[in-house]
Amino acid sequence: MRIIAHVDMDAFFAAVEQRDNPELKGKPVIVGGQGPRGVVSTCSYEARKFKVRSAMPMAQAKKLCPHGIFLPGNMKRYQEVSREVFEVLNRFTPIVEVASVDEAFLDLTGATHFYNSLEELGEALQAEIKKETSLTASVGIAPNKFLAKLASDWRKPQGLTIIRPEEVAEFLKTLPLEKLWGVGPVTCRTLKQYGFNTAGDLASVPLERLEAILGKKTGKVLWELAQGHDPRPVEVEREAKSMGQEQTFQVDLSAAEVKAPLAQLAGKVGRRLRKEGLAASTITLKARYSDFKTVTRSRSFSTPIYDDDTIFQVAWEMLKELPTAKKYRLVGVTASNLVSKRQLSLFAEPCQDDLLATLDKLKAKYGNQVVVRGREIGG
Repeated sequence: MRIIAHVDMDAFFAAVEQRDNPELKGKPVIVGGQGPRGVVSTCSYEARKFKVRSAMPMAQAKKLCPHGIFLPGNMKRYQEVSREVFEVLNRFTPIVEVASVDEAFLDLTGATHFYNSLEELGEALQAEIKKETSLTASVGIAPNKFLAKLASDWRKPQGLTIIRPEEVAEFLKTLPLEKLWGVGPVTCRTLKQYGFNTAGDLASVPLERLEAILGKKTGKVLWELAQGHDPRPVEVEREAKSMGQEQTFQVDLSAAEVKAPLAQLAGKVGRRLRKEGLAASTITLKARYSDFKTVTRSRSFSTPIYDDDTIFQVAWEMLKELPTAKKYRLVGVTASNLVSKRQLSLFAEPCQDDLLATLDKLKAKYGNQVVVRGREIGG
C-alpha cells in the first residue's frame, strides 16, 4: 500500500509577509493585484474572518475588509522561501512532486518505518517546516494523491488529517460534489439535477449510470474518484507541457492598443523557453473580450520556435483575425508541444542565438526594461 502525503503551506504569501514584517502579525493581510481589476492571491486567516478569499476581486475584498493591509506581493521572495520548504521535504523522501510554489505531494511509503505511527510522521513534517521557516503547513496523509489533497484541506490551518484505507468510504460518503476534481459549476448542476449531492451518491450507482449522464471519460473519472481510487504516482520531475503568460488590463483595449502588451508577453514566453532550453511547436493566443467571452486560437509549425519575433508575429496574426470591433479585457500567449532546443541545434542560426542569449543575460541582470523593442512600447 502506498503512503502519500500532501503538504500545503497555510496562507503562504500572507504568512511570509507576516513573518518578514512582525508588525503585520495578527492583522488582516491581503496579497494580490492592486489595480481596479486585481484579484486576491491569498490572505491571512485574520482577513478570512471577514469572508475574504483567494481569487476574489480586490475591490470586493476592500469592501469586506476596509481596514485590511493590502500588499502587491513579492514573488521573488515567496520563491526563495518555497525553496527552503522543499529542502525540508526532500529530507523525508526523494520522491517529491512540486504541485505549486506552496504545495507538494510526497511518496512516504519507504519512510514510514522510521516512525511509530503516521501521526508521528505528519507531526515531524510540520515541526521541521516550522523549525526551518517559522511557517505552518497543513498535512494530509492517505493511500493516494486525491485523498491526500482532500485531507490536507480538512483542518486548516496547521491541520493534520490521516485517511486510512478502511476509512476511505466513510470519509467520502458525505463529501460535497464540489470537492471532487473535475466537478465545476456546470457538471455540478447536471449531477444535482439527477439527484446526486455527494461523492457517496456517485459511488453508490453503477459506472454505466454516470457514463450515460456525463460521457464515458468524465463519468469514469468521477466514479473512480468517488470510490477513492487514484492510481497516479508521485512524479519527481514533470516536464513542462506548456509555458504561458497573460495580462488583464485595467481598462478595455482595442486591437491596436493590445499590440504592445502582446509583444511583451511574447518576449516573456520566449525568454522562459530559452532559459529551459526548450522550443515550441504550437503557439496559442488567448483573448477575453470586454463582455467576458474568451476565445483561443492556435498555430503549429513543423520546425519548433523559441525566438520572440516569431512568437509575437504568430500571436499578432491570430489576434488580427479576430473581430476588429471588439475590445479586450485580457490577452495571453502560450507555447506548447515543447521539445528540447538541443534537437534543433543543426538548424539554428548562430548569430541569432548569440543575440538572444546576450539580450536574455542583460534582462536577467538589469531588468526587462534595459532593452525594449519598439513594438513593446507601441512602436
